[in-house]
Amino acid sequence: MKRVLSFALLWLVLPFSHSANAQNTADGVKWEHRFEEAARQAATGHKPILMVFAGSDWCKPCILLRKEVWDTPAFRDYAKEHFVLLELDFPRFKKNQLPEEQKKYNEQLADRYNQEGLFPLVVLTDEKGNVLGKTGYQAGGPDKYIPHLEQLLHQK
Repeated sequence: MKRVLSFALLWLVLPFSHSANAQNTADGVKWEHRFEEAARQAATGHKPILMVFAGSDWCKPCILLRKEVWDTPAFRDYAKEHFVLLELDFPRFKKNQLPEEQKKYNEQLADRYNQEGLFPLVVLTDEKGNVLGKTGYQAGGPDKYIPHLEQLLHQK
């Protein structure tokens, strides 16, 4: 009986623990979903914002960028010290839909920073929202992507 109760409790708690960790990870990397919060952190930490426009469930280059770069320990370690991360997702599948308020918010930022509708689009900004550089998917993993981001930041 104790096992059945423990198993039932696990099924009740598991979905909540997963959703709580969706933004925060064990290594301290957090993807924000509101520019205002990212800007506050960027100003406090004196870091640029790495803003990602992604189609997490339909855009193959977006999925590759997450797998090959964003989710790697090398990038995550680098990002902790060098960026505030901001994800603006545009999923298409019904099961992955965002709350209506977040959809509208993401669309407003897309109107400002992604008028071309490119996916993925990575926009580097300062805390005031001034664009420092733009890029997209590039093969090569974090060993190539991190220097690419650094180059974009030092162009101006």
